[in-house]
Amino acid sequence: MQHVTPATNVRRRDRTLRLAFLSAVVSLVAVFAAVGSTIPLFNIYRAEEGFTNAGISLTVVAYSAATLSTLLVLGRLSNHVGRRPAAIASLGLLVLGCLLLLNVHHIGILIAGRLLMGLGAGLASSSLTAYIVDAAPTKPTWLASVASSQTVMLGLAVGAIISGALVQFGPWPRELIYLVVIGLLLLSAALVAISPETVTPSPGGWRSLRPSVRVPVRVRHLLPVAAAVLLATWATGAFYQAFVPALVEEQLHTTSSLVLGLVFAAYMGPSALGAPLGGQFPPAAAQRIGMIAFLAGWIGIITAITTGALPLFIAATIVAGAAQGIAISAATRGLLYGSTLHDRAPIFAVVYLLSYSGATIPSLIAAELSSVFSVPHIAFGYGALAVLATAFTVIAARNPHTDTTRRPNEPFPVTAGNSG
Repeated sequence: MQHVTPATNVRRRDRTLRLAFLSAVVSLVAVFAAVGSTIPLFNIYRAEEGFTNAGISLTVVAYSAATLSTLLVLGRLSNHVGRRPAAIASLGLLVLGCLLLLNVHHIGILIAGRLLMGLGAGLASSSLTAYIVDAAPTKPTWLASVASSQTVMLGLAVGAIISGALVQFGPWPRELIYLVVIGLLLLSAALVAISPETVTPSPGGWRSLRPSVRVPVRVRHLLPVAAAVLLATWATGAFYQAFVPALVEEQLHTTSSLVLGLVFAAYMGPSALGAPLGGQFPPAAAQRIGMIAFLAGWIGIITAITTGALPLFIAATIVAGAAQGIAISAATRGLLYGSTLHDRAPIFAVVYLLSYSGATIPSLIAAELSSVFSVPHIAFGYGALAVLATAFTVIAARNPHTDTTRRPNEPFPVTAGNSG
């Protein structure tokens, strides 16, 4: 009988951690479904409110800049106040953003709504992803890195598809999607509220607000290639947000909101499918494979744009999306190698700082150039960025350094015999 109580406690702890894992995944999907829900509406705003490509691109910049700022200031906050309070606060910011977007008749309202979404997404990116890794089952070993890095892409895809369908076929095309997303965000907040905390609150919360960008020394040599992967892939995601709505209408000759949502989802959704494939290889090999396939996808995208072939554009988009999943999850897996509980939020803050830098800086440049160059020409610029990032990854990708003794909390081992 002495052994029954400990076994019961272990099973109960496993069940509560599964609830935390589920709640964190659902919440992160909800956050980025809210972010993706705006994309199919961009063409409606352009047509009915007269918003320009430059204005739409600035909304992407506002969202990304808000996310970057939040990550810099609040990236470590959940280590001190707990994952749950930070996660619930992030969901609340998204709800406020959606409420503001219920009545968009001026570009300033759209920018403000996207800015609130960026604040919420930034706080969620560090707190919820760390919550996912804290509560993830130990097997399969790749589950934590895939769930934490690819749930974002899944949420963006889900939000874009549902939004496109409701805009095209539902009532209240400019409002209904935001009401649906608000309901999903409130449900997520309730799930997090009943889930267990994985971090013991500790002093130092105010000090953690000082901007600090760091990763453990043992994986610092992986940062340059991780930066190349994240910058190129997230820049492409920002391109799909800001310019693909106009591209689909003007170059590929369709005004369907559902098609637009599907095109955006074709880049984001397959990322979640590609990620487990990358888990079959060491991080360095997976990053090389992913970026080479990503470049092949970009070649197909450019070809489709120049020929006006929508089926080829969607097929190439799917290839690029799956490839980015392989590369991003491998980069994340490498950086998380040997991570401790308190390493994770700062590591994810760095991952998303790099990611949103990739979304922000090219978008800001492209917004300035959009009055001079056409959207196809801007696409060539993004394709050139993919070429540079792929070349650097192929040359410089490395695996985490392995030790002869493994730490008990080291969840992402590299296959023996592979050194980069």
